[in-house]
Amino acid sequence: MKIWIDADAAPMDVKQIVFRAAKRLDVETILVANRMMEVPASLSMVRSIQVREGADQADRYIAAEGQRGDLAITADLPLAGDLVEKGLFVIDPRGEEYSPETITSRLSMRNFMDDLRGAGMVVGRTAPYGETDKKAFAATFDRLLTRALRLAERAKKKSASSGEATEEES
Repeated sequence: MKIWIDADAAPMDVKQIVFRAAKRLDVETILVANRMMEVPASLSMVRSIQVREGADQADRYIAAEGQRGDLAITADLPLAGDLVEKGLFVIDPRGEEYSPETITSRLSMRNFMDDLRGAGMVVGRTAPYGETDKKAFAATFDRLLTRALRLAERAKKKSASSGEATEEES
């Protein structure tokens, strides 16, 4: 089980919350961005991957490398849709969980807002990232991380027990 961060636009507060959890639980964490991201040297389980310049390169990398049961942090709705479809747990930096039940409506709303902006209609801007967002992210992240870790542990036990059965049959 890995944690993926679409790191180009992830707030520092989000990264700090994830870094603390990664260190405490020794969970591999990967920041993916168009530029190299600084990672504290004391966090051996955290690494940064720089993808080539260009639109959506980090998204493509995460979508290709992320596996069912991993946890991903992104504000990019098309990427979130791809990851949810693939079976990852997905959260945005403001604490919203994306799931099979919610992603379709979120993508529809995003497309509608893009159409309004394209037509020149004034559409409100997103509020600056604040303390409420940080708390919401921390709560949702903790809940999803717990679910992802439990799923990984069950898979490991299932794999071990099926391996034991195979050895006993020999």
